[in-house]
Amino acid sequence: MKTLLNIKTDVEVKSEAKRIAEEIGVPLSTLINAYLKQLLRERRVSFVLPLIPNKKTARLIRKAREDYRKGRNISPAFDNMEDAIAYLHRKP
Repeated sequence: MKTLLNIKTDVEVKSEAKRIAEEIGVPLSTLINAYLKQLLRERRVSFVLPLIPNKKTARLIRKAREDYRKGRNISPAFDNMEDAIAYLHRKP
């Protein structure tokens, strides 16, 4: 037996959710039903937001990526702990 669920949401939220559902090839109602079933199964709600670094962290990430591209400040790979510790204790 099916029932009808009416919910209120922002127009932008519905339109963007519907667009994404169409991109992956399923009706929006299928996604909502899947979410409701997950809620019943797990009895919890998760909100996952992308982590947005602060300005200092973003700058450090950019610098680390630049160093990696240029092959700077990169340690070699180790296959045992002794070599890794010896590398850390070496004099520059």
